[in-house]
Amino acid sequence: MKLTVVIVNYNVCYYVEQCLESVFRATKGMESEIFVVDNASSDGSVDYLRQKFAKQITLIECQHNLGFARANNIAIRQSTGEYVLLLNPDTFVSEDALQQAVKFMDAHPKAGGVGAMMHNSNGTLARESRRAIPTPWVSLLKMLGFSKRYYMSHLSWDQPACIEAVSGAFFMVRREAMDAVGMLDKDYFMYGEDIDLSYRILKGGYENWYVPARIVHYKGESTIRSSYRYVHVFYDAMLIFFRKHYNHLSFLVTVPIKMAIYFRAFIALIFMLTDKMRTSLGFDRKRHVDMVYVYRGPKATKKKFIKLANRKGLTMASEAQSLPYCEVYDVESASFNHVITEAEKSQKALIGTFYPSKNLLITPNDIIK
Repeated sequence: MKLTVVIVNYNVCYYVEQCLESVFRATKGMESEIFVVDNASSDGSVDYLRQKFAKQITLIECQHNLGFARANNIAIRQSTGEYVLLLNPDTFVSEDALQQAVKFMDAHPKAGGVGAMMHNSNGTLARESRRAIPTPWVSLLKMLGFSKRYYMSHLSWDQPACIEAVSGAFFMVRREAMDAVGMLDKDYFMYGEDIDLSYRILKGGYENWYVPARIVHYKGESTIRSSYRYVHVFYDAMLIFFRKHYNHLSFLVTVPIKMAIYFRAFIALIFMLTDKMRTSLGFDRKRHVDMVYVYRGPKATKKKFIKLANRKGLTMASEAQSLPYCEVYDVESASFNHVITEAEKSQKALIGTFYPSKNLLITPNDIIK
């Protein structure tokens, strides 16, 4: 088996469906297998995915939410691919992205991990596509607001480049490297496990690479980033990584770094609490601005979209004059590669995808059907 794709789902079945549709196109003609691990979703994901994709995927139904690392490891143990792609459910990949990454790994036997050119939900490039290992010095610079070193901003976006840390949203791993350094560390519930694995790949004598294989990452559709749980899990992951890899350093180094992590977490909670208090007291009431939807599909399916928009009370326009607006593409007629290309040109509008046969509209913020 050439490629294993592993997707972990938690209450985002329609985003997973879109992710799978893009993966099916991207693996056409390639020897591959696809695993979806459901982390005890409560939105009917298991029944929906089993009904839709029973013959195309291996569905693993966890009885509890095991977190990202454990769920991926369950599928990895059952898989047989020479390369294993860990892919977030709130992504879609261009039709040539997986072939491009696989060909690169075939040609570079020292490449243990490969990441992709990730686009945000408005078509802009995601800085976390290329990252450095958060050593004490790099972490200190980032916490002080100097993030160019962490995001390796000196690298070209258009050429493959050696990087240090691969994003877990799209992380292709050579099985040989994973056998040598181990799978994802189950101590990380969510966040940090990708940096930890990247670091172990480097320490194992392999390389991590960025390749300009294009994907879109909606960033956290399965996570409420404004929640207290997010703050706890995110900063706890930072502490786990630091204690695991840098606890041997002098306390003159470790104590300030740990204090900085606790301080950043405390500040994040204070800002979150302040925002909630302002909203509850009525000091932060903002005028609601309707999203405008601009359809970019063929005339044959535009009527279906207009019917859905009218039924749901959506505001439509032939061209949007101001933000916020969402450009909607019929991806049953157009390629995902085309959608990404158009989003790159705009870099203003949110990316929406429409499935006429399912009467389904997917945006970074909503599922409309």
